[in-house]
Amino acid sequence: MSGSTLQNVWFDIIDMPLGTRLQKPRRHGLTMVMDKGLGLMETVELLSIGSSYFDFVKLAFGTSALYNRDLLIKKISLIKAQGIHVYPGGTFFEVAAMQNKTDVFLQRAQELGFSAIEISDGTISIPPETRRQAISKAADMGLIVLSEVGKKDPSENLSPDDVANQIKLDLAAGVQKVILEARESGKGIGIYNDKGEIKKDLFAKLIAKIPDLDSVIWEAPLKQQQQELILAFGPNVNLGNIPPGEILALESLRVGLRGDTLKTVFEQNLLGCHQ
Repeated sequence: MSGSTLQNVWFDIIDMPLGTRLQKPRRHGLTMVMDKGLGLMETVELLSIGSSYFDFVKLAFGTSALYNRDLLIKKISLIKAQGIHVYPGGTFFEVAAMQNKTDVFLQRAQELGFSAIEISDGTISIPPETRRQAISKAADMGLIVLSEVGKKDPSENLSPDDVANQIKLDLAAGVQKVILEARESGKGIGIYNDKGEIKKDLFAKLIAKIPDLDSVIWEAPLKQQQQELILAFGPNVNLGNIPPGEILALESLRVGLRGDTLKTVFEQNLLGCHQ
């Protein structure tokens, strides 16, 4: 993995139990925050506390259409000034695609200052060529292109083969990271069951088929999901749909400064001492 490690005010006396974190700008260990309508002052406070710990802000759903233009531009500017990419939610892209306005949607997003874009078809069906063209167009415009794979309706869950194939196609078209759908609830969607628990068999089949796990952002809005993914892939796993108020809580999980992940490190060290 590229990048240097992120230091902290305790670095000279305390080692992070689960390992160090990569410093921004980083290609891995990404955190995507789901913003459902923070005001400017809330955004400033979030950035002042946690800007070192997240890399993308998604203005969820179609909420970016509901902001006053000047306020939206100012909010986007505040986020980008901290080296964080910001983009409108994939559902809003789907509205544009449904209305055959993909090109003007991308142009307006760029005019407003968005630095990234999400191409998805979680709610509606989009022809593969339309998806590929949208990814290519956005990449040519200099936008960071994320795609999302998966359906928001549990009855339409994709197979591991379908997910892996779509990831390959999207990466080939110019996507930088692929988000795996879990919605904001993290329940009954994708790799999660109705209780928000990871479906072990499905998860194992999926990771065996994904060509490049570092290219994936796992939507994981719930603590248990974050914990399991960190323990499976390490502190620099890519995670998304993180609530703004849980940035430091997630970062604590990532490095073993929270009981849930610290206990695992302790037990592993104890086991090593007895071998």
